[in-house]
Amino acid sequence: MEAQTHVSPQIEKAVKKRITGAEAIIKCLLAEDADLVYGYPGGAIMPVYDELYKFQNEIQHILARHEQGAIHAAQGFARTSGKVGVALATSGPGATNLVTGIADAQIDSTPLVCITGQVGSHLLGSDAFQETDIVGISTPVTKWNHQVTKAADIPEVLAKAFYIAKSGRPGPVLIDITKDAQFGELDFEYKKCKGIRSYKPVPTTDPDSLVKAAQLINEAKKPFIVFGQGVILGKAEKIFKDFVEKTGIPAAWTILGASALSTKHPLNVGMVGMHGNYGPNKLTNECDLLIAVGMRFDDRVTGNLEMYAKQAKVIHFEIDPAEIDKNVKADVAVLGDVRKTLAQLYPLIQANEHDEWLQQFRAYDTIEFEKVIKNELYPQKEGLSMGEVLRGINRETKGDAIIVSDVGQHQMIACRYAEFTKSRSNVTSGGLGTMGFALPAAIGAKMGAPQREVVAIIGDGGYQMTIQELGTIFQTKTPVKIVVLNNSFLGMVRQWQQLFFDKRYASTEMINPDFVTIAKGYDIKARKVTKREELDTAINEMIASKEAYFLEVCVEKENNVFPMIPTGASVSDVRLS
Repeated sequence: MEAQTHVSPQIEKAVKKRITGAEAIIKCLLAEDADLVYGYPGGAIMPVYDELYKFQNEIQHILARHEQGAIHAAQGFARTSGKVGVALATSGPGATNLVTGIADAQIDSTPLVCITGQVGSHLLGSDAFQETDIVGISTPVTKWNHQVTKAADIPEVLAKAFYIAKSGRPGPVLIDITKDAQFGELDFEYKKCKGIRSYKPVPTTDPDSLVKAAQLINEAKKPFIVFGQGVILGKAEKIFKDFVEKTGIPAAWTILGASALSTKHPLNVGMVGMHGNYGPNKLTNECDLLIAVGMRFDDRVTGNLEMYAKQAKVIHFEIDPAEIDKNVKADVAVLGDVRKTLAQLYPLIQANEHDEWLQQFRAYDTIEFEKVIKNELYPQKEGLSMGEVLRGINRETKGDAIIVSDVGQHQMIACRYAEFTKSRSNVTSGGLGTMGFALPAAIGAKMGAPQREVVAIIGDGGYQMTIQELGTIFQTKTPVKIVVLNNSFLGMVRQWQQLFFDKRYASTEMINPDFVTIAKGYDIKARKVTKREELDTAINEMIASKEAYFLEVCVEKENNVFPMIPTGASVSDVRLS
């Protein structure tokens, strides 16, 4: 029997195999459970891709067809999975092609870690081939960014990156790593980051704010809740639903808040904002208490701030102190993690009903149905409407699908009419309004929630901005369903030109290619619908498909989305036509 050899900890550390910075990056990703990444290779990130090849059984890399496609896919993955999305790119144009998605993630609070390669540290500042100051470029649109020039710094920096991206109010982080740092060696040790001095992701909740909030809620006669994505990001859906039901307060959602509360819930009164529902917009200026939960009072929600809810007391539940009083003055600010603050508030509030107040919302619903919704969902004219396509999708999916929408008229129609019965079901570009978002984001959304049906709703304009990502679907066999609502226009811009520029349709009419032939070129099942009698069968066939499916629906060219709050107007001035 061989004698056992005992090695002292000091000697063991000394004989540890040193690894390269590139391998350390992969080990860091695996330590953070980031085993699915999106990206596009290039010279300055090539050492990392060489390690990805070696670790391909442990970490899956999705090759996008453009870096913008990679980062939007990472966004979609993060939005449906609740995890941090990861995107890789090379230096120069590879890095700058990520910027739109980074800006989108920043304003929509999506947790991302972006890793870019950079020229060797000795070349920094020399205008070397494909050198760009991506740290300087991305500073305004990242939660944090950092450049690494030494291999030994990689583990600590990436640990901080993941911690910052997912803690508190989530957001994108960019780490730029020089090529010599990727080739350099280090003794690898990884410790997850659990805190950073001077960075306090969750502010302390003032107990008095909870008492004051409860008092206002208990005394209010016409209270109104507007909830945003903070409910979803804070995993507060259950306590929020309990809060709404105990208080009996009508609740409306922002675009990114959609699906935090089922659209079928009796106290869900619809969407607020420029193309939101009639009642929630009108009655914002009649409530006596406005309760904002995890939302930031975006201008598309408030309209003219000088005329927004001036009659009401305002309670603002928020994790980011910078949002308090930024746009709307709060009488009571409840800072902290919304899941915890609502749980602390819950025993302080009285069970209540506001039936008469709720009926005012329902009365406006009737008006909106007769003047807008009926014509959109059940049109009598020959041409197809966008709304009836959503009605068909609701019927086939029963509100269980994830709807990923691009930006434009179709986005507003999707957000207005899609039914959501589960959280994390509405994936769209909210604050930045990025055309081209939906197709790659749908790929990531499906990978983040593979057991759920994912349907992308896209306009013919935005679709062509990232149409190359059909190649990613072709290569990965991701079974997403793609619906292009084709009106041969940049529809939302055209609507504004019609309403405010005397129908001068400057550069908004589209001459489109044969979308079905293009989809078939990528081996994707495809169908085009031009008549109402074909629609139901086509939608049924699409949802039933176990593979990716492309459906083009030719809709009315000059339909408009209503209700609508004109720019600069009060929410009370919402138009039905």
